[in-house]
Amino acid sequence: MLPTPNLDDRRFQDLVDDAKRMVQRRCPEWTDHNVSDPGVTLIETVAFMTDELFYRLNRVPDRLYVAFLELLGVRLHPAAAATADVTMWLSAPQEETVVVPEGTEVATAHSERDEAVVFTTTVELHVPPRHLAHLLTQRPGGEPVGHDEQLGFRQPFPVFADQPQLGDVLLLGLDDSAPSCVVVLRFDSDVQGVGVDPRHPPLVWEAWDGHGWVACEVDSDGTGGLNRPGDVVLHVPASHTASVLGDRRAGWLRCRVVPPDDDYSPYSASPTVREASAFTIGGTVAAVHADTVTDEVIGLSEGVHGQVFPLEHRPVVAGPPLTLEVAAGSGWDTWTEVDSFAGHDEQDQVLVVDRAAGEVQLAPAVREPDGTLRAYGAVPPKGAPLRVPRYRTGGGPGGNVAAGTVQVLRGTVPFVDRVSNRRPASGGVAAETIEEAKERGPLALRVRDRAVTAEDYEELARAAVTGVARVRCVAAGDGADAGGVRVLVVPAAVADADGALRFEELVPDPAQLAAIAEHLDDRRPVGARVSVEPPFYQGVTVVARITPRPRASVPLLQAEAVRALNRYFDPLRGGPDGVGWPFGRPVQAGEVYAVLQRLPGTELVEDVKLFAADPLTGRRGEPLQRIDLDAHALVFSFRHQVRVLEP
Repeated sequence: MLPTPNLDDRRFQDLVDDAKRMVQRRCPEWTDHNVSDPGVTLIETVAFMTDELFYRLNRVPDRLYVAFLELLGVRLHPAAAATADVTMWLSAPQEETVVVPEGTEVATAHSERDEAVVFTTTVELHVPPRHLAHLLTQRPGGEPVGHDEQLGFRQPFPVFADQPQLGDVLLLGLDDSAPSCVVVLRFDSDVQGVGVDPRHPPLVWEAWDGHGWVACEVDSDGTGGLNRPGDVVLHVPASHTASVLGDRRAGWLRCRVVPPDDDYSPYSASPTVREASAFTIGGTVAAVHADTVTDEVIGLSEGVHGQVFPLEHRPVVAGPPLTLEVAAGSGWDTWTEVDSFAGHDEQDQVLVVDRAAGEVQLAPAVREPDGTLRAYGAVPPKGAPLRVPRYRTGGGPGGNVAAGTVQVLRGTVPFVDRVSNRRPASGGVAAETIEEAKERGPLALRVRDRAVTAEDYEELARAAVTGVARVRCVAAGDGADAGGVRVLVVPAAVADADGALRFEELVPDPAQLAAIAEHLDDRRPVGARVSVEPPFYQGVTVVARITPRPRASVPLLQAEAVRALNRYFDPLRGGPDGVGWPFGRPVQAGEVYAVLQRLPGTELVEDVKLFAADPLTGRRGEPLQRIDLDAHALVFSFRHQVRVLEP
C-alpha cells in the first residue's frame, strides 16, 4: 500500500472539536452540544464533507508536488558526478611528448555482478620527456653545492651531512617542469645511510611551484631511503614550474630530512649517491563519471516567450553553467545560464536549465497590472536553430569507486600501457527525490535567499556547491573578529577498505570555498563579515589490547577492530548516532571500550589509551583517558593500533 501524504492531518473528530470550541467563544449562550442538537448535526455534516476534501487533497500526485515546489522556486537537485584523478602509465620512457586526448574513457573492470563504471577525462594530458639536468645538496642555512661534475665521473658523494640533520636537502633539477607527471628518479647508491628503517625513511619529497615547496606523493621507493640502487617514483603536482636556483634554471624537486616517527630511528650516517637520472613514465589527469554530449541541436525557436526545449539526455549533472548557441547570420550568438530570470530585461540573452528534468527554459513574459507585457529575457528569432555546445549527463553515487579499481583503458592511446586511480573517486550524489525536496521546500521558503540566522548560512552554503557533507555556522570570535561569521565546511569523502579517510580529502578545495564565499557574499546582511574555511581537526590515536574469544581469528579481529575505530571516529559518518562526529564532542576512553567490546570476536578489552595526534606532522602527545575538543572542532582517526593477545 502506498503511503498517504498528510498535507492536512485533521480528521472528522478534530474538525468537530474545533468547531465546538469556536462556538463556545463566539456564541457562549449555545450550551447544548449533544449530538441530538440540530446545530451539532450541521457541524458534523460540514466536518464530514471537509474530511472528504482533505482525503482527496492528501492524494496530490508527485507531479503536482513538483509544480508546487517550482512555484516556491524550489527545483529538484540533479545528480552530481564523481571525480577521480587517474594516472596514465606509459609503456616506456618516450623521446617525444605523449598526448592523452580529452574525453578518453577509462573504467572499472566488468564482472558478472557489477557493471563497468566509466569515467571520462576532462582535459588533455601532456606527458613530456624530462631528464635530470642538475643535482645539488644543501645543508641547513647553507648555500646549494653542485655535484654535476661528480655525477659525470661516477664519483660517490654524501647526500646529507656526515651526521644527517633536520633540513638537510638533496635538490634535483629536471631540464624543465613536469606538471601532473609521474617522474622516476633512478639512483645508484651504496648502503651508507644506516640507522633508518628502509620501509619508513625520514624523508619527504617536494616540488617547487613558483611560490613554495609542495609535497609530492611517493608511489614507491625502491632505494630504501637512498640506501641502495633503485627507483623513486613520484607524482609531481600540477603546479610544478621551472625556476632559477642560483644560476641554474630547472624544474626543481627536492628530498628533505624530517623528524622520524616515534617508532622509527633517524639516520646515523648519510647515504651516498654515485649515479642519478630521471625520466617521466606517466601523468595524472582528472576524470568524471559522466558522459559528455557535444553540439546537440535542441530545436528551432518559435520566436515567443516561455519556450521549453528538452535535451536528448537527462539528467544533466551539476557543474559549470551551460551555454546555448543561437544561429545568427553566419555565426552563433551565445546565451548564458542563470539561476533565475528575476532582475533581467528583454535585452539579456539568458536561460534557465532544469537539470533534473533535462530541459532548457527560455525567458517568460508577464503581464503587468497596467496591461503591459514585461519580458524577463530576450527571445531568439523565429526559426533560428538552437544548439547546446556541451553538457554532461549521468553521475550518481555509483561513481564513488574505491582506490585502485579504475584499471581499464577503453580504446587505444599510443604509448599508454595501463591506467589506475591512486585515490577513491568521490563527489557522486544521487538526484534529489521528491521526499527530500519536501523537506527542503519549507527551509527555502523561510530562508528566502537571504542569510540572517546561522541556519540560513548553512542552508545557503549547501545549496552553493555540490560535494559538501557538513556545514556549521558559528560566530567568528572576539576582538577584531567580533560580529563576523565563520562558515565551517566539511567536504564529502570516501573511506578506504579499512574505513579510514585521508586527511587531505577533508580539506575543501579552494575553488569550492571560493564559490561558497561568493554565493554567501551576495546574500549576507550589509556589514556582516563572512569567512568560509574548514574546521579544525583533532587527530585521535587509539592504542588498545584485546583478548579474543576461543577460535576467533586474530588477524581478522585486529583488522575489524581498526576498521570499527575508524568508522566511529569519522567526522562524516561516525559518532554515537552514525551521522558524523558531533562538533566539539570530547573523546573518552570509555566509549572505545564499548566499540571494541561489541565486535563478535572480542572476549575482553584489556586496555585502552588515547593520544592526541597532529594529522600533519604525525606527532602525538601523552596517553590520556579523555581528549577535549574545541567547541567547533571534529575528530580525525589517525593510525589506530590494536594488539590482539594470543588466546
